[in-house]
Amino acid sequence: MTNMKLAVITGSVREARFGPTVTRWFAERASLHGLFDLDVIDLAEAPLPAVLPATPEELIAVDRRSEDLQRLAGRLAAADAFAVVTPEYNHSFPASLKNAIDWHVTQWQAKPVALISYGGFGGGLRAAEHLRQVFGELHAVPIRNWISFDNHWTRFDADGRLIDSEEADGAAKALLDQLGWWSRALRDARLATPYQG
Repeated sequence: MTNMKLAVITGSVREARFGPTVTRWFAERASLHGLFDLDVIDLAEAPLPAVLPATPEELIAVDRRSEDLQRLAGRLAAADAFAVVTPEYNHSFPASLKNAIDWHVTQWQAKPVALISYGGFGGGLRAAEHLRQVFGELHAVPIRNWISFDNHWTRFDADGRLIDSEEADGAAKALLDQLGWWSRALRDARLATPYQG
């Protein structure tokens, strides 16, 4: 059986953001884990319109007219699972991430989502909890395990390497093991019976 495809999404597009550092660390862990082929998606490199069409049907029609939208939609549709790297802004996740989620109606359905959050004292946990609700509404399956970096600016060195990696590496393996189980189970289910959301 071929490896499953994991889309690792950097959710922040803010200038001087920390997200790519966390994404690089997690993508390295996922690559070493060996269960997934990776597609690393940076939302700063996949600009989306701020104004959404009125209906899901119109979303799909717009998708077909725009090469940028088609490219991102295709990458999300090809994924068997998602790992979303998010900061916490104002007690929630960034607008760029919500926009990307809202632009895509079916691509998340019946697929597992892992969350990796970072922030101040709380480590982005409120952003992760809000995302659980959003992805559940989209018929995705947020897995239980997640990774959180509190005071993230103290956790990585100037070269972007995690300073004390043993605990975080263990958490990443547990998350990827769980994500792998759900990815395989849901992929098999989608192949046996296409999901109707």
